[in-house]
Amino acid sequence: MDVQEIKQRFGIIGNSPGLSRAIEVAVQVAPTDLSVLITGESGTGKESFPQIIHQFSTRKHGKYIAINCGAIPEGTIDSELFGHEKGSFTGALADRKGYFEEANGGTIFLDEIGELPLSTQARLLRVLEAGEFMKVGSSKVLKTDVRVVAATNIDIPQAIQNGKFREDLYYRLNTVPVKVLPLRDRKEDIHLLFRKFASDFAERYRMPPVRLTDDAQDLLRTFDWPGNVRQLKNITEQISIIEQTRVIDAQTLGPYIPEYFEHHLPALYKGVDEKTFSTEREILYKILFDMKKDMNDLKKLVLDMLQSGGHPFDFHGDQAHLIQKLYPTENGSYVPDQPPTPKVQYDPVQKHDIQDTEEYVEESLSLEDKEIELIKKALEKHKGKRKYAAHELGISERTLYRKIKEYDID
Repeated sequence: MDVQEIKQRFGIIGNSPGLSRAIEVAVQVAPTDLSVLITGESGTGKESFPQIIHQFSTRKHGKYIAINCGAIPEGTIDSELFGHEKGSFTGALADRKGYFEEANGGTIFLDEIGELPLSTQARLLRVLEAGEFMKVGSSKVLKTDVRVVAATNIDIPQAIQNGKFREDLYYRLNTVPVKVLPLRDRKEDIHLLFRKFASDFAERYRMPPVRLTDDAQDLLRTFDWPGNVRQLKNITEQISIIEQTRVIDAQTLGPYIPEYFEHHLPALYKGVDEKTFSTEREILYKILFDMKKDMNDLKKLVLDMLQSGGHPFDFHGDQAHLIQKLYPTENGSYVPDQPPTPKVQYDPVQKHDIQDTEEYVEESLSLEDKEIELIKKALEKHKGKRKYAAHELGISERTLYRKIKEYDID
């Protein structure tokens, strides 16, 4: 059976090379009894791969049990997986078989393996190494022949460093790794998935399927999809139910896509973590505060020049000196952090020439005005190309479209 037939059998949509490679690895490892660790972000469809491995293995006639480790309370996870003896704890009114005993000769899929407590991880390691386990409250060793396939959306090596996951268990599980790519790395599959979901919902709700215009398709492809396939399916269902028109353009699709973008700050903010700011408003506040700081530094610089020269500074005659002060060269120029102590006593007769070196400059502190100014500068810099202007501002292209319309910017 080729990859395309496997996709049709298990309902997997997509033609990206990374997806096809993951399916090929799953099929190749299926006939063995090796443990498999499936990694990938939440919502990428990792649950399909354990089913592929089970169906193409010699255990396909045995039981297949899928367990979400994160959904079982820590106090009962050992009982669920390995069973318990009557009276072993409060509420244990009878003997109970665990999943490893029930699935003997079959396959167990442990989803969200990173959520297992360390004590349970030790028990699981013994099952993988020797095929042995003990029920809770029992000292009798039981045997089991189970194929273990695990999945996680966390960074296991980082969890090992943090003491949250056993290193030996990781290497035992990760005999054959299968990585499922996030949707943002499968751009060519996004529209295919949308059409499949739209067709399914149209059949379920007995309505014509929604279709996307070219600009709407472009909008889907430019979004990063943090929730991956699950998020795309959810948005497709919303549109199918809410929208009356069956042809969806970018303007109609826009409100369904949440604001999600990484902030790329201008180069002048070196050393600032790009995750420091979570909103456009915070970015603007940072710009305003830095502008105020630069203005105070300039005032101190002018005061230094006036006091060190003994007379009012001739800006027209010494512009080169001023530029050197403002923008020091590689050999450096001293810019004082604080106003220096006056070095020259001024003649009282000339005192009236300098009323106040810290001249008050009235400027607009409106966030809206600053935002409009930044947008206009970015558009002017990139000659009206909104895609590059949006990248320069650190916002999404869709957000820039909305701001231009909101502020009526030409």
